[in-house]
Amino acid sequence: MAYPPSYYSSLGSFKKLFRLGLPILTYHKLGPRPEKVRIRGLYMGESYFKRQLRALRENQFPSLTLDDVARDPLPTGSGIVITFDDAYENVFRYGLPHLINENFSAIQFVVADAIGKTNEWDVSEGEAEERLMDEGQIREWLQEGQMIGSHTLTHPRLSKIDAARAREEIYASKAKLEDKFGVAVDHFCYPYGDWSPAVVDHVRSAGYKTACTVMSGINLTETPKLALRRFTARYPSRNLKAWWRRFRGV
Repeated sequence: MAYPPSYYSSLGSFKKLFRLGLPILTYHKLGPRPEKVRIRGLYMGESYFKRQLRALRENQFPSLTLDDVARDPLPTGSGIVITFDDAYENVFRYGLPHLINENFSAIQFVVADAIGKTNEWDVSEGEAEERLMDEGQIREWLQEGQMIGSHTLTHPRLSKIDAARAREEIYASKAKLEDKFGVAVDHFCYPYGDWSPAVVDHVRSAGYKTACTVMSGINLTETPKLALRRFTARYPSRNLKAWWRRFRGV
């Protein structure tokens, strides 16, 4: 069997691989895709998302959470973790009902200073503007059994800013989300997948139990819990390399 692609579109060739370790999927935006979108692969239609969840459930890949991942030993071969980056309002609208119906608990990585605003970090680079979940929507998300984690205060490239600001982005976002929503924020996601040993040290000292990257692959018992791998969930693509270069900003 050929090794599956670095992104996830359907269960197919991933079945055996997913049984060998702990798979984590990551999504960004759900629902209709606006015109003139710069990175088309960050959108997924509602029906396709529903189809992916149903296939996982029907093939006995139950929902796990990053709380499960934080415990020892790593729960390999026993389920799958669903993550969303940035907390887009369209995920609340088009994704939450299907998560509930298919009995999945997902984590939404929230940009703490952007709640109820827009994706300014994307717009500044020419991307389409999208609304982000507001406080009420995040509260409903939590009430429905979903989770939140930190995606910093403002979504910077953490290795490209000075150490004091990086520390503030990591520490203050955790405190702000915990104070606002009254839940433990134990999980972190590096914006753009950008991290360094110094950044990881800040994440660890802030008290996060796990942190997600955009490195593709399955998580094994030896995978560092502050450098978890994720498969990007998306439509099949004929131009993945170009998309990946744009996403990483290189």
